Amino acid sequence: MSYIDIVEHYEDCFRKYGDNNKGVDWPKEADAQTRYKVMLDIARFDPYRKKEKYSLLDFGCGLGHLDQYILDHRMNIDYAGLDASETFVNQCRQKFPGVPFFHCDLMNEEAETSLPQYDYIVMNGVFTEKLAWGYDEMLDYFQKLVTKVYEKCNYGIAFNVMSKDVDWERDDLFHLPLNVLSRFLTQNITRDFIIRNDYGLYEYTAYVYKRGKEEAE
Repeated sequence: MSYIDIVEHYEDCFRKYGDNNKGVDWPKEADAQTRYKVMLDIARFDPYRKKEKYSLLDFGCGLGHLDQYILDHRMNIDYAGLDASETFVNQCRQKFPGVPFFHCDLMNEEAETSLPQYDYIVMNGVFTEKLAWGYDEMLDYFQKLVTKVYEKCNYGIAFNVMSKDVDWERDDLFHLPLNVLSRFLTQNITRDFIIRNDYGLYEYTAYVYKRGKEEAE
């Protein structure tokens, strides 16, 4: 199995359920809305940000529901979307003409060099499901992709994973222990991160920040 199988899984959900929360495999619409707010809170919690309007890349944008959330709440964000699924990207381009949507795979080195920098990059649901992958396979993919995405941000990235502190775990979900995440981030990325575990779902969200040159000196 490869991460392309995960992409195809989401495309199957879209074909089955259509353009809604279930079409990107979020069971409850209200929970999906909560996740959008939490992802966008990365800017509100950022101790280093110095400008009001910012650019944001929705990495794994699916059907562009985060952009619709931004529009519905009249938020001053310069949005762009990216997905490895051509099906999703084409759907987004039809729904949101004029908004940049990238069809690319960041695990491909050529795509990595051509992708612009963004102030913030959010990855909502990119790491919550591992399907038939083993834990170690998913962990390796997670670490490689987080490292690549962090290099493309100016201020920070956000992502969510399933919590280990649950009554029971699903074999197809990626339950990442907090100490494993903390060790990876501090040893390989940065010590400047925040863990959000306060929004009532069986997951947590990490905000991983990048200091400006003046703060780092």
